[in-house]
Amino acid sequence: MNGLLCYCRQGFEPELAAELSERAASAGLAGYARTQRNDGYVLFVCEEAAALDAALPWRELIFARQKLRLIEELRALDPSDRITPMLAALPRDARYGELWVEHPDSDAAKPLAGLARSFGNALRPALRKAGLLSAKEDTRLPRLHVVFVDGDHAFLAQSAPADASPWPLGIPRLKLLPDAPSRSALKLEEAILTLMTPAQREQHLRAGMTAADLGAAPGGWTWVLTRQHLHVTSVDNGPLRQHVLDTGLVQHLRADGFRWQPAQALDWMVCDMVEQPRRVAERMATWFREGWCRQAIFNLKLPMKKRWDETRLCLELFAEQAGKPLQVTAKQLYHDREEITVLATPRQRG
Repeated sequence: MNGLLCYCRQGFEPELAAELSERAASAGLAGYARTQRNDGYVLFVCEEAAALDAALPWRELIFARQKLRLIEELRALDPSDRITPMLAALPRDARYGELWVEHPDSDAAKPLAGLARSFGNALRPALRKAGLLSAKEDTRLPRLHVVFVDGDHAFLAQSAPADASPWPLGIPRLKLLPDAPSRSALKLEEAILTLMTPAQREQHLRAGMTAADLGAAPGGWTWVLTRQHLHVTSVDNGPLRQHVLDTGLVQHLRADGFRWQPAQALDWMVCDMVEQPRRVAERMATWFREGWCRQAIFNLKLPMKKRWDETRLCLELFAEQAGKPLQVTAKQLYHDREEITVLATPRQRG
């Protein structure tokens, strides 16, 4: 089988299928999506799999938590011996740097977690004996994925570590610390980890930088920024948790975050306000057009229908109205729900 296997949030399979179909068509590649709602994954079948893989970088896919290149689909696996057909399906000259045995993040597939763990322990030595798996993790080699969708139905796939999520199932396992003001803090923490490379975090998140948090109460995103040692203006008519104010890095302004503007340019603006996505996109664009911030992370709350169309429209609207060249990356993060998170930074020259 040729094509891609991509994980997504359960219920967003149509959005991911539409995104893959449109991006493949834009790259001049013929193919079709195969999925069912609530499966937690989408297959995109394409004979030009290598070209498709190159044309759709993981970081540029909005609704894909993970991107894998298909090797084989195996049905009617014998529970007493699943290893033999898998070894037979792998190319003899293949060599992998790591094995991940997974299942989609869906209600139907979650009971397969135990099988995935135990099967991985059995498959690793068999792969090494066959010369297919390195003795130690090697990120220079492709990663092998075995994805169980049922006890007798699995996909074999591979990923390039540099062009894939670094977490099994595409899910960063973040812990909500006791002093986090709200669970929304996890969204900004995940955005910083997922949307920014280590080099970008070092360059763009430095102690002493200035930021605004629009719609800040009760202070989850402000708290994350103070942990990066940024000075934050938190704008909200609602209260912030006292321990956030006690950091000495926060100025709380009781104002409408959607209307407020800074007196001077800030390094960062973040926004997780509940508002129509087009209105948010326009307001975020105003911040860049007026020079009020240099970079931003914001959420767009999506409607219940035509979510891919709305996503594309909002991102195009933001890019058109921002008035300057920006590098824009958007993802539906694990800690997002009916929304996507957008990172906008100055476009690097050259």
